[in-house]
Amino acid sequence: MPITDIHCRVGLAVTFFAFALGIWGVFAFLRGSGVTGSYFGALAIGELLVIAQALIGLLLVLTGHAPADGLHYLYGIVVPLTWVAVYIYTRGAQTRREMLIYGIVSLFVMGLAIRGIMTGGANPSCLQF
Repeated sequence: MPITDIHCRVGLAVTFFAFALGIWGVFAFLRGSGVTGSYFGALAIGELLVIAQALIGLLLVLTGHAPADGLHYLYGIVVPLTWVAVYIYTRGAQTRREMLIYGIVSLFVMGLAIRGIMTGGANPSCLQF
């Protein structure tokens, strides 16, 4: 499998994982729950997935596979920093408020991942059926 396909498929994984974290966070907030250790663990897994995606993208750029749109670079920089920025902003607090913030931000990450896929190429390889 070409590395471009791997990059595209990991991008889809980031999208679906961020969606799951967003739904989990919003529903937990609505139930009155704060951030749990399980949720922090899932956020860490999501962050590792995003970092892997960024490293694969960097490898693609270094081997001469530039994205179709320069805006793709912005998504590649912003997405890995988003959850980290929220952690720094909330200072690692675990109240109900932070659960809502993480839930909404995770849905935002999902949107950024979708936009990243859209700006990566004219016809993403992982979306061909």
